[in-house]
Amino acid sequence: MRIIRDIREMQTASRSARLQGLTIGFVPTMGALHEGHLSLVRRARDLANLVVVSIFVNPLQFGPTEDFNKYPRTLEADSARLDAEGVEIVFAPTPAQMYPPRATTVVQVEGLSEKLDGRSRPGHFRGVSTVVAKLFHIVQPDYAVFGQKDAAQVAVLRRMVHDLNMDLQLIVSPIVREADGLALSSRNVFLTAAQRRQALVLRRALLQVESLANAGQRSAPDLASAALAILAAEPAATLDYFEIVDPDTLDPVADLARGALVAVAATFGATRLIDNILLPAL
Repeated sequence: MRIIRDIREMQTASRSARLQGLTIGFVPTMGALHEGHLSLVRRARDLANLVVVSIFVNPLQFGPTEDFNKYPRTLEADSARLDAEGVEIVFAPTPAQMYPPRATTVVQVEGLSEKLDGRSRPGHFRGVSTVVAKLFHIVQPDYAVFGQKDAAQVAVLRRMVHDLNMDLQLIVSPIVREADGLALSSRNVFLTAAQRRQALVLRRALLQVESLANAGQRSAPDLASAALAILAAEPAATLDYFEIVDPDTLDPVADLARGALVAVAATFGATRLIDNILLPAL
């Protein structure tokens, strides 16, 4: 496995792969890899001849009071796990490489970046779309694989790829969970044992909505009320949002006639977690 830190070297490697007729599968990450990330790597392997994984803790997507400095950085361990998965290239640039002095260009997906996580984390999705656009231009993938856990991010990036006519397919893989249902996240390591148990309320709320929908409930406000009652019963959860929205526009829906994304975010102690489910059209 090859670890590349220089942008020009990565661009040269991508051009060489294309000249050989290889397809490139790309998985952008911030490192601290877990089985959720590795599931994306395996999906990329199924789709492409060559797999590139980026590891870059992106300062642009963290707010001034967020956990940029304490976000886990485990490049050596991450590289070992990726090598075991048969990944050909790890791209691990520095912030100075990605954001050189006097760089001022950003990518903003208007109308989506201010919703869900973007509402409570101003500028977050501008940071995400900017770094992902840069990574796409550097790596030039045929396929880029993301996880469904970051559903709002997926909506933002899908719109960016469409609007900027990017020549790639954006692939979304299912959420990977612990045995008890907690969605895998690099931030789970910050939870105490008690907070880890308390965080399961997110999954319980989502499963309640799914159960009621399967039983015939169609009203989004009624489904949300049932979930909010479950969340309110866990005093350790500081709710950011619970919303039932269109998965593409992130606008609230009145019912499930055309399907919906059910998304939740809450903080346990100092750790913010997100989760979601997709409901089919009914």
